[in-house]
Amino acid sequence: MKAYLATAFLARLADEGVAVALALLALERTGSPALGAYVLTAWLAPHAVAAPVAGALAERARRPRLFHGGALAVFGAAIAVLGLTVGRAPVWLPVTAAVLGGCAGPVVTGGLSSLLGSLVPEGRARSRAYALDAASYNAAAVTAPAAVSTTVAVSSAGPGTALLAVSAGCATLLAATALPHPARCAAVDAGPARSAGALRDRITAGVRALWSVPQLRALTAATCVAFLGIGGLPVAAVLLAGAAGDAGAAGNAAASGQADGGGVLMAAFAMGGLVGSLGLARWRGAPEAGRLALGSLCATALALAGAALAPAFPLTVALFALAGLGDGPLLTATLRLRAEHAPDGARTQVFTLGAGLKLTSAAAGSALVGLLAQLPPAALVLGVAASQLAAAAVLRALDRPPPRAEGRSRHRSS
Repeated sequence: MKAYLATAFLARLADEGVAVALALLALERTGSPALGAYVLTAWLAPHAVAAPVAGALAERARRPRLFHGGALAVFGAAIAVLGLTVGRAPVWLPVTAAVLGGCAGPVVTGGLSSLLGSLVPEGRARSRAYALDAASYNAAAVTAPAAVSTTVAVSSAGPGTALLAVSAGCATLLAATALPHPARCAAVDAGPARSAGALRDRITAGVRALWSVPQLRALTAATCVAFLGIGGLPVAAVLLAGAAGDAGAAGNAAASGQADGGGVLMAAFAMGGLVGSLGLARWRGAPEAGRLALGSLCATALALAGAALAPAFPLTVALFALAGLGDGPLLTATLRLRAEHAPDGARTQVFTLGAGLKLTSAAAGSALVGLLAQLPPAALVLGVAASQLAAAAVLRALDRPPPRAEGRSRHRSS
């Protein structure tokens, strides 16, 4: 388990730092962040499309740890190429590298998480493993922007990007050598997939599972709605911090304070998520995954609504941390629900496709907040809070058994 967590953290550290690195590379070399935004779009776009294919290939891989190591190698190589070409080579070159790296992205997120079902036995140990896996995401979200920004401040954007490539390279070595023997994974997960039929059937297995299994359908719809808001939270946070600092600064100082304040808010949110995930790993009486997800969404919504209306910036920071504390267990609940309800032979597809859809929804949310940036910042943050409540309502509505089944249950108990 320690080798898995080290691999997951290093891979996700690289993933979490890409957006910051691309923006800084473009700004340093072209004077504008626009190129970085284009390349980031090329990086994110393939995730949902590549997720079913990546999941199907992972399911049928005879040596899963080599497959994951190979995908991470492509991921790290793409980041290295971006560091060398953004702002220095024709645009098609970094865009092509970004597309290839984005195609490996689902393995870094859902693909690695899907291995836990074969690495850890069922019960309390597996629930704790998923909580620690969720913590690896939060830890990477806290560490990556700081590591890249510090490296850029000391040197330049190139070495900052190289740091991410090295992190992905270390994850590659760990995945190929330190994870448990592939025969164990194959015996549990890959075997049914090899006899499932044609590759095309395996590719669509995850889609069918997400649609036909009520719990997975409810979870996927709810998390997509939630991340439509969360994807726009970084932009909304920067604008909210700017509004809070307008009274005390002007000009360049105000712009600097706006960016720094937004970073403080998102760092508080990520730190809260890390504490929430680690706390859940130690909570022996944690509720079942569906109730945990519902409570997490509601807690995040209430804290963000309070942050939008807070009269002082320190209180806003505290409420962003509280929102992260509520959001952290959501990923743990998501991983547990996918593991519990994914059909045999489609586990990895369920994980990769679910993560890809979530990321695509987050990208759409970021674009939406950009279009609505003229609205009051508090209204934007309230919109993010509302998306969490809407997600809770979707989860509640879709995760109910059919009325006929409820009727039979009441009849039998009477």
